[in-house]
Amino acid sequence: MNKRMISLLRKNRRTVIGLLSGTSVDAIDAVLLQITGNGINSIIKVIDFTELAIPQQVRLAIFKNSDIKTARIEEITRLNVITGALFSDAVLKLLKRNNINAASVDLIGSHGQTIHHLPEKDNYIGYRVKSTLQIGDPAIIANLTGITTVGDFRIADCAVDGDGAPLVPYLDHILFTHKSKNRALLNIGGIANITVLKKNARKQDVFAFDTGPGNMIIDGLMYHLFKKKYDRNSQAAKKGILNTELFNYLLNDSAYKAEPPKSTGREHYGMEFQKKILNKFKKLNKFDTIRTITEFTAYAIWYNYKNYIESDCKIDELIVSGGGANNPLLMQSLKNYFKGAQVNKLKLNGITAQNKEAILFAVLANECIAGNPTNMNRVTGSTRDVILGKICQAL
Repeated sequence: MNKRMISLLRKNRRTVIGLLSGTSVDAIDAVLLQITGNGINSIIKVIDFTELAIPQQVRLAIFKNSDIKTARIEEITRLNVITGALFSDAVLKLLKRNNINAASVDLIGSHGQTIHHLPEKDNYIGYRVKSTLQIGDPAIIANLTGITTVGDFRIADCAVDGDGAPLVPYLDHILFTHKSKNRALLNIGGIANITVLKKNARKQDVFAFDTGPGNMIIDGLMYHLFKKKYDRNSQAAKKGILNTELFNYLLNDSAYKAEPPKSTGREHYGMEFQKKILNKFKKLNKFDTIRTITEFTAYAIWYNYKNYIESDCKIDELIVSGGGANNPLLMQSLKNYFKGAQVNKLKLNGITAQNKEAILFAVLANECIAGNPTNMNRVTGSTRDVILGKICQAL
């Protein structure tokens, strides 16, 4: 172990960069922060946040290779290196913005880019395992930036029979447990996931799971129908009306209705799911399609609350983060469903709807270095606690 690594292990205050590219694959989020301490006593100070757009040809290649029918092993192998280089570019952009050098940063935590996520234990060559695959190898980031990088966080949980997702509840517990309020933290990325925090919740009390689609179907159909990455300010959805035939078709989906613990991703709500909608409802007004998908996204979240949360914990406040928090119509639909609870967009001490997930991976990297387990068996279904992340040292 080199002297730099020994020094890193001994520090109580670390400067860390968190990196994330979600299921929407539109940009790499990069956050620079300072973390003092670890665990429930962590103190987080956000310094800066930026995004690096993912080139469209890379984005489309990731989509192609996330689909079982079109994926090619040689392309995934190359994309692992290419996305690692793009994550490194996001780090260098952040350093330049803040006029600091790599030696001033102790650590990077990188989620990578999910290519495939298989939380169900299907039979394969005589084995039954849960598995997940993220590309953008942390060894590439460490060596291109010169900063020790922790990545590949999900697979350790799969090793002990967990789903490998969701991971954000650990951060939610640290930051948002309240003395007198029952809270739910809703993150609407490509997939929507919810964390339930009873007042004064302990780590073992935290309950969380993926509720179903977040922005994934909306974004996918916006590209197919309008050649746009997403529905900015709900402009398309606001021009449409709810179509009951399409809505009722979506209600038959099994994934959002499944009992937790559960997780999902592009393998369910990706291209194939979207193509079925487009083929079955090709004569439907394009704006009505987006309006109906937006409403269904909110409904799926509310369905999970009513069926799997409310009887045990009636929430006082729903705090929303992720790209979906910037969708006005989606937010209004949530307010309509969650009557009696406050529905607010996340904003706390520099932590916002945009940077929260990137902050998560900075925190998970810090916890890995500290030797703290960060999976939650009530959340992922794992058989025991494990330390998440692989450490790639830089010279």
